[in-house]
Amino acid sequence: MASNHLDLDKQPEQPVDDNALSAKAGIITQVSATKAEMEKRKEMRNKDGDDDVAAQEIPMTEHTLEIPEVEKLHSTSIKEGLTDALAAERLARDGPNELSPPPTLPWYIVFLSHMTGFFSLLLWGAALLCFIAYAINPDAVDNLYLGMVLAIVVFLTGCFSYYQDAQADAVMQGFKKLTPTSTIVTRSGKTLSDFPTTDIVVGDVVTIKNGKKIPADVRVFQTQSFKVDNSSMTGEPEPQERFPKADPKGKIPLEATNVAFYGTLCCEGQARGIVIATGDRTVIGRIAKLASEADVNETPIAIEIEHFIKIISSVAIVLGVIFLIIGIAKGFDAIDNVVFCIGIIVANVPEGLLATVTVSLTLTAKRMETKKVLVKNLEAVETLGSTSVIASDKTGTLTQNRMTVAHLYYNNKIHNPDEVDMKDPTFQILHNIGVNCATAVFKEMPADEPIKEWPVEGDAGETAFIKYFQSLEPIQKLRDQHPRVPDGLVPFKSANKFMVSINEQDGDKSKPHILMFKGAPERVWKRCDKILIDGKEVDKKEHIQAFDDNIFRLMDGGERVLGLAYTILDKEKYPADFKYHTSGAEEDWNFKDEIQTTLTFAGLISLIDPPRAAVPGSVLECQKAGIQVIMVTGDHAVTAEAIAKQVNIIRKGSKTIRDLRAEVTLKGGDPDTVDSKDPRITAIVVEGSTLLSYTPEMLDAILDYDDIVFARTSPQQKLFIVKGLQDKTLKRGKGGKPDRSVNFVVAVTGDGVNDSPALKKADIGVAMGIAGSDVAKEAADMILLNDNFASIVDGVEEGRLIFDNLKKSIAYTLSSNIPEITPFLMFILISIPLPLTTVLILCIDLGTDMLPAISLAYENKEANIMEKPPRNPDVDRLVTSRLISFSYLQIGVIQALAGFYSYFVVLNDYGFKPGILPGLATAFQADIDNTSDRPIIVRTGDRCDSATMLYDGNEYGLVPCNFCNANCQNPREALAHAQCAFFVTIIVVQWADILACKTRTLSIYHQGMRNQVLNFGLVFETALGIFLCYTPGLSTGLGTRAIEFEHWLPALPFCMLILTYDEIRKGIMRYQGDQGWVYRNTYY
Repeated sequence: MASNHLDLDKQPEQPVDDNALSAKAGIITQVSATKAEMEKRKEMRNKDGDDDVAAQEIPMTEHTLEIPEVEKLHSTSIKEGLTDALAAERLARDGPNELSPPPTLPWYIVFLSHMTGFFSLLLWGAALLCFIAYAINPDAVDNLYLGMVLAIVVFLTGCFSYYQDAQADAVMQGFKKLTPTSTIVTRSGKTLSDFPTTDIVVGDVVTIKNGKKIPADVRVFQTQSFKVDNSSMTGEPEPQERFPKADPKGKIPLEATNVAFYGTLCCEGQARGIVIATGDRTVIGRIAKLASEADVNETPIAIEIEHFIKIISSVAIVLGVIFLIIGIAKGFDAIDNVVFCIGIIVANVPEGLLATVTVSLTLTAKRMETKKVLVKNLEAVETLGSTSVIASDKTGTLTQNRMTVAHLYYNNKIHNPDEVDMKDPTFQILHNIGVNCATAVFKEMPADEPIKEWPVEGDAGETAFIKYFQSLEPIQKLRDQHPRVPDGLVPFKSANKFMVSINEQDGDKSKPHILMFKGAPERVWKRCDKILIDGKEVDKKEHIQAFDDNIFRLMDGGERVLGLAYTILDKEKYPADFKYHTSGAEEDWNFKDEIQTTLTFAGLISLIDPPRAAVPGSVLECQKAGIQVIMVTGDHAVTAEAIAKQVNIIRKGSKTIRDLRAEVTLKGGDPDTVDSKDPRITAIVVEGSTLLSYTPEMLDAILDYDDIVFARTSPQQKLFIVKGLQDKTLKRGKGGKPDRSVNFVVAVTGDGVNDSPALKKADIGVAMGIAGSDVAKEAADMILLNDNFASIVDGVEEGRLIFDNLKKSIAYTLSSNIPEITPFLMFILISIPLPLTTVLILCIDLGTDMLPAISLAYENKEANIMEKPPRNPDVDRLVTSRLISFSYLQIGVIQALAGFYSYFVVLNDYGFKPGILPGLATAFQADIDNTSDRPIIVRTGDRCDSATMLYDGNEYGLVPCNFCNANCQNPREALAHAQCAFFVTIIVVQWADILACKTRTLSIYHQGMRNQVLNFGLVFETALGIFLCYTPGLSTGLGTRAIEFEHWLPALPFCMLILTYDEIRKGIMRYQGDQGWVYRNTYY
């Protein structure tokens, strides 16, 4: 294998072209494996008993070991690397250094699963019975048409559902973009460049250069100002420097200072290190496994729809079987019995419901996209509306992920950035240090853009410094005025927590050099014996208390504070041509004595990653809507707590243990007397190191608090928190609040790789579209295109609106079930001619009712939608007993009466008075003929006068016809017209039903008719009914007839009755309030 790589011992090192590597990345499939390879990897892992590696905390100890110990542990050498033989052996043992894709089902299996759900199987069975009935009796063409329509409905619904599932396995694709393609490896003493990262094994010695992605988890042993960007892993906004020194025992791997993680970026310097984990065993590999294998909970709306379908389907099957048995007992033909059983099932099941739900969700998702919320999973729209807890990341979600200067402290006072006096001598020194004790530079300075948008090469802290000072005066002017001497820079290091720059004064070599010092405030203050006040150096002893008080104020505000100091070097000791030694440790520097205790303190500059402007208001709005917002971040506890207070996650009046201890201290008491269980504590901040030892029961106790911040958390701990929230059933009251049962619907927001497992495990994951990593976006159900937490509030409102509108749509759809079912019941029970055919029922469910039901998705919100608490999934179901009562027993009964009234009117107009109909069901199924088994009409006068019908040995008196045509006293045609009138009546009374369903409490007068889609739906269903009735040729397949205009009118009084009844009901609800009897028993 090694022979295929460039041997650097024989050829000069060639620069690596990142663009070329990026181009190759499109060809090289990092995340890929054949089925055989996957099985081989699984077998390897099972041998180690570590198949579920991702579900555990990271088992890494190398960061606490010295380099010789790491060499021994992995049988390698930092000089020679691994031997080719040992590397080949480990590659065969561990497999390629790549992320395993999740196992997937073939597309056709997934497709079939969508075609064979409970609802689908029910309709497939009905269609099959129709085809069997047609095969037995080919003359009954209606059965063939009915079977074909049912089969088409199920197929199209399954296609809808399958299309939604197209994002399967997308999470792993995001990880492709995080993986490097090649690196530099030392093997058998030879340095190999462009070495494929897939061939790297544990123990390999790798070289990492600036701008390159880390090829595996690497324990560094040699560094040169080596910094990595861990923001997507740990939430740290600034590049983190890595050092060879071993970390203390017990330090968690994510906080290791000597490990570079797979897929992160080297943003400064270079390093060499030993590979300690590859592929799925890397930290990012474990996160990938967590993200792809985390249990995916069903969305609340999916649970509700399944619940509804099972109820309705069960009712349909039970009723169908009952009346099948009754039909058999009455001696009906077996084929007819089966068809009628199908009719009852079809009448009960709203076949268009799933299509209505799918289209409604899609329309809402498109509407949300205009609000900068991209919905990947359609059902996630409603889930967000049901959300009761939002667990939000801090960096880049609540904050801008952009460091800015917050305050300056000098002359014993805290100043706002825009309130400084440029002529103040102390500020001038502070200004000089801030600009020159920094290495960041502007890449470009476009005149047409504000300074804050100028691109900078440097870390976030120095970026904030130079952008602020550039706004006061061009920084280059000050840098040219005070040039840095050769080798006069000590870069900032986390170990030292300070930075040194030695510069000339005013570019005058005759003047002594000035040493500028910047770093952690406690380190800077400790090294000073003087302080600059109004441009004069004075003893610092009298100013210690002022320093302590003010630095506490800054830190308590969540600001990152840096101290600035200086000293004027002795010109005789450090002449103009003095050679400064700044490499190595501090004890090696030849000017170290000057920075020990004799510096002059100039002041403090605090930085902050500010909250997004709209976030505090959005959090308050969430809380007003009954939604708890929790911060889950990888940042420090003090910073997290301060930001949480700024954005109202920790509300005004809530107190943490730090707040109480500060109060006790101010009153002269002992802060240690404040116990963590003090009942006055209503807000809590928990660090990941503490959470590490928590049991689920201990976490459950923490989740009783209303204001919660989790800091320094790992991906596994974020998952632990999400699971804890989802499993919680009882919230014990704090601060005098009562206990209450809970069933949290959890939303998780985030942007980094570290957020992806929690994003997928949550009931709904919300990722950031701009700053978010690809993995986070793929794991999420929604993406905020503007990275604005405030957009979540719009999402919650839309989610609640769609749940309300789905309830309205279902109430509307179910109302027509009663007038569809009762004709079959009356046919079976008293043997009247069938008032409505199964095909006409499908014309209603899949035709005339479809667009009006969908149009309710466009209905505007009702008042106070964001003042109600989140719905309880256990109580506030999509379909409740009150909704069933409203649709079936109230509106449905009125509609059924209207249908039968029209049916009887039409038959009477054609000579068949209602009193003779019971028992004559079979008489109306055949043409008039003089055979003995069919009815005979005996006339004594004109065709349209009174007559007698002879059937089955009985005589039945027929009345004169009000419409004298071929249908007069013709049982078959009269029945067809009556059935069509029943169909038309349902259309007419559904006009009133759709208007009643527009609101749940408001009057139609106040809501208005501004929903133009609904207005069109009213016109559409009427036009479609006319088309189906009056278009020549449709009567054969559908059984419709061109009914008289007068036969549209009998339904109108019932239409007015529905509207009047519903307006009175809503008026009483508004008058009595939500505690009134009408509200409690009819509000759905």
